[in-house]
Amino acid sequence: MITLSFFVIIMIGTILLLLPISKTGKGSLDFIDAFFVSTSAITITGLSPVSDLSIILSPFGKVVLAVLIQIGGLSVLTISVFIMYIIGAKIGISNRVLIKENLNQNDLSGMVSLVVRIVTFTLCIEFTGFIINLFVFIPQYDTVTAIGISAFHAISAFNNAGFDLLGSISLQNYQAHILLNINTAALIMLGGIGFIVINDLIEKKSYKKLTTHSKIVLKVNLLLWILGMLVFKFSNLGGKSFSWLESFFLSVTARTAGFTTIDISAISAVATLMLIILMFIGASPSSTGGGIKTTTIYTIFKGIPSYAKGKQVITYQRLINNETRHKASTLLAVSLLIIISSTFVVLTFDHVNLEKAVFEIVSAFSNTGLSKNLTPTLSDYSKLTLCILMFIGRLGPLTILSLFNSEWHKKELHNIEYIEEKMMIG
Repeated sequence: MITLSFFVIIMIGTILLLLPISKTGKGSLDFIDAFFVSTSAITITGLSPVSDLSIILSPFGKVVLAVLIQIGGLSVLTISVFIMYIIGAKIGISNRVLIKENLNQNDLSGMVSLVVRIVTFTLCIEFTGFIINLFVFIPQYDTVTAIGISAFHAISAFNNAGFDLLGSISLQNYQAHILLNINTAALIMLGGIGFIVINDLIEKKSYKKLTTHSKIVLKVNLLLWILGMLVFKFSNLGGKSFSWLESFFLSVTARTAGFTTIDISAISAVATLMLIILMFIGASPSSTGGGIKTTTIYTIFKGIPSYAKGKQVITYQRLINNETRHKASTLLAVSLLIIISSTFVVLTFDHVNLEKAVFEIVSAFSNTGLSKNLTPTLSDYSKLTLCILMFIGRLGPLTILSLFNSEWHKKELHNIEYIEEKMMIG
C-alpha cells in the first residue's frame, strides 16, 4: 500500500504537469521529463531534467510542484489519516499499521495523535520560514511573486526537496545573503532530524530526558554538520576557498536537501567525495530526508570497536540488539549494491565521466538533488534509472525488500533446526 500510494501520486503529478495549463510555452516538457519531475518532487529529491523549471512551469504548474513536494514530504498516508481525523472518519487498525510502517515506529500506540502533531509541526515551521522569506524576496519582486516564491521555498526547504524558482543556478546569487542562508539551513535541519525528534524536544525540553533515538540523531547530525563544514572550508586550499557561510550551508544541504550557493561542478575532488559521503548517509528516520540515515551509520560504526574488543554493543546504557545491527548492515549492503549496479546501467547507456555518474546516482538514491549538471544530458533510459533510484530511496530499500515477504507480520517458525556453519570471513 505504501509503495502503491507513492506510485499513484507520481502518475497523477505527471499527468497534471503535462497539461497545457501547467506550462508557459517556453521550453518543452515531454512525458519522460514530466514523469521525472513528478518522481523527483514526490521523492523530495530535487533533480530536474531541465535546467530552469521556473521558466517552463506556469503558476498552476508551480502550485502542482509545491503540492507534490508537500505530499512527498509528509507522505500520502500521513495526509490521508490527517484528513480522516479532521472529518471525523473512523481510522481502523489497517490504517494505523500502515502509518506505523510508514513512520518506522515500533508499536501502534498513539499513531493518530502522532500524525496530527506531525502535520501541525510541518505547517507551523513552514509558515515561520515563509514569513522570514518574505523579508528577503519582497524588496526584489512584486508582492504576489514574492509571496509565491517565499511559500514555495519554505515548503521545498523544510521537506528537503531542493527545488527552487530562482533560476538555473539555485541560490548562487544569494551566497552571501545571511538571512536566506540561515533560514533555509534551519528549515533543512528541522526537516532532516525527523518529526519524532522534534516532538521529543518539544515534550521533554531537556537533552538528558530525551529518548536514546533523539540523542543519537542530534549527536550524529551535529558531528556531520561540523565535519562537513570543516572539510569544505579547507578542501580548496590551493584555489578559491569557500567562506564559512558557504561551507556551513553546503554541509547542511548535502544531507539530502539539494540547494546550493556554489557551483557544484567546479568543486575539488576532496569536496566531491565529502559530498557523496554526506549524501549517502543522509538525514534521520521519520524525517523529510533520504539516505541510509544517521542511526544506520551510527549502529554500524558503534559495532566496530565493540567487535574489536569482543564486547556487546552498548550506547547510552542500552544494548543495541542483533536484529538492529543486522538490519543496519543489510541496508548498507543493499544500498551499495543498488548504487554500483545503477552506475553500470548509466555508464552503459551514456558515455559520461565516472565521477559525475556516481555523484548523480548517489544524489538520486539519497533523494538529495545536488547535481553536476549531468541529468539534463542523460538519455531517457538513464533518466528512468534515476527515477527508479529516487523511488527506492524515498520508500527505503528495506521497504522494497519487504514486498517479497508475504508473511512480514508473522514471526518465523522454525520446524527444522539446522547445524550451524561457521563460514570463513575476511
